[in-house]
Amino acid sequence: MKNFLKAAITSVLLSSLVLTGCDEQKPANKSVYLLLDTSGTYTKELDKAQSIMNYLLATLDSGDSIAIARIDSGSFNEKDIIAKTTFDSRPSTTNNQKRVFKNKVDTFVANLEKGSFRTDITGGILQAADFVNETQAGEKYVLIFSDLEEELQKGHIRDFPIDMQGIQVVALNVTKLRSDNVDPREFKNRLNHWQQRVEDGGGNWRVVNDLERLDRMFVQN
Repeated sequence: MKNFLKAAITSVLLSSLVLTGCDEQKPANKSVYLLLDTSGTYTKELDKAQSIMNYLLATLDSGDSIAIARIDSGSFNEKDIIAKTTFDSRPSTTNNQKRVFKNKVDTFVANLEKGSFRTDITGGILQAADFVNETQAGEKYVLIFSDLEEELQKGHIRDFPIDMQGIQVVALNVTKLRSDNVDPREFKNRLNHWQQRVEDGGGNWRVVNDLERLDRMFVQN
């Protein structure tokens, strides 16, 4: 009889643990890191990037985190972060944080005299992944506003796997280069290259070129 009671109690405890595990949910907050390509003629596209920022500030709320950084010649560096914040639980404080954030980015764009000579997209993605992972948010997004043409400084090593586990990567406004008109396959090859790198690292990949449909950024794969 004692053995039967022990077995029954053990069964109840195990069932309780299983149910408790099922009830656990990941946090509902978001963490978003937007990378801005500031190389060459792509600087002319930054007004569109400001529209994306405005959408993000209108969409994100208390507990969410956001950062915007430029893709520079060597982007694995916090100096390239233009603005970052985690929104407070108090709405009045959150609204003030959004105003400060927007002013920082608008000032950066207004004062950008020349773009970077190189585009270290990999370094920017590494920095972005570190940021969204540190926030421990339930949903993690890295947004890349770029033509996806990576040009590295001599000696920079970026040909290695990137850990993107649990991160949604969204390419925005991927413009075509002059060379793409000569050989359209180059455009598709750039997209396929980055998709493979992201997915090989455990992340999810999609492209949103229609900036009128920015709501597609936050669709979970």
